[in-house]
Amino acid sequence: MATTVPSLSLNNGTTIPQLGFGVFQVPPAQTADTVTKALEVGYRHIDTAQMYGNEQETGVALSASGIPRDELFVTSKLNNGFHGPDDARRTFDETLAKLGLDHIDLFLIHWPLPTLYDGDYAGTWRTLLEFVADGRARAVGVSNFQPAHLDRIVAETGVVPAVNQIEAHPFFLNDEARAATHRHGALVEAWSPIAQGAVLDDETIAEIAAAHDKTPSQVTLRWHVQRGDIVFPKTMSPERMAENFAIFDFELTDDEVAKISGLDRGEDGRTGPNPDTFDYVPA
Repeated sequence: MATTVPSLSLNNGTTIPQLGFGVFQVPPAQTADTVTKALEVGYRHIDTAQMYGNEQETGVALSASGIPRDELFVTSKLNNGFHGPDDARRTFDETLAKLGLDHIDLFLIHWPLPTLYDGDYAGTWRTLLEFVADGRARAVGVSNFQPAHLDRIVAETGVVPAVNQIEAHPFFLNDEARAATHRHGALVEAWSPIAQGAVLDDETIAEIAAAHDKTPSQVTLRWHVQRGDIVFPKTMSPERMAENFAIFDFELTDDEVAKISGLDRGEDGRTGPNPDTFDYVPA
C-alpha cells in the first residue's frame, strides 16, 4: 500500500490500525461490494456489529479479497438482545460463522444497557472474557460505556477493556468518558467522527481545511488521529473512501487542534443516545 496506516498498541499487546472502515447502516445487499472497495483503497481494519445485520456480507468480502488473515483487523459487537451469558456465547459463535473466521480481532459489548438485565453488564463482560481465554477473540472491549460503567466492570473483574468505542467529534468531545477510558489504560474509538457530516458546514474547520488544501472531513479525521483516537468513517462512495484514507500526509498545528476542540458543545452536541438511559433491544 502506498499509505501506511499507523497502528496503536492495545493493553493486551495486540495492535490495531488507527484508521478503519465502518459498515454501520450499509445495507446488507451492498455490504460485500462496499467492503471490497474499501479493501481496494487500502483499509485493513473493518468495524461491523451483530445489530448492523451485515456480518455475513462483510465476511464474503473478506474471504474474496485474498488478503492474508494476519493483515486484517476485524471488529464486531454484541447485539443488545443477547447480554445473557448463553445468548452471548451462542451469538458469538454465529458472528464467527457469518464472518467466516476462526477468530475475531476485537469483540465489544455494544451498549451497557444499565436499565436492563438487572443492570448486570459486568456479568456480560465476564462472558466476553471467555472468548479471549479460548483464543477465539484476540481482544475484547466495550462501546458507549460511561465512566461509572468502566469503573464497575474493572472493579468487579480486574480486567480492563482493550477499547471503549464512544461517540466523539468536534461538537461533542465526550471528555469525561474519554478521560476515564485513558485512566484505565484503554484506547478510545470514536464513532460518528465527523458528526454525521455536520463538520462539513463548520466555518472554523473549513478555514483550517483550506489552509492545508484538504477537505473538512480529512481535517476532522486528522484531528482525531492526533488526539490518539481510533476512527473508522463510513461511506459508500469510493471517492470518499480514498479521501478519508488520505490523512497521513499532513499535520495540524497545536493551535488548529485547539480551535477544533473549542467547537465542543457539551451534551448539546451529542447526536446519538445517552448510554445511561438507552435501552433499545431489537425485536
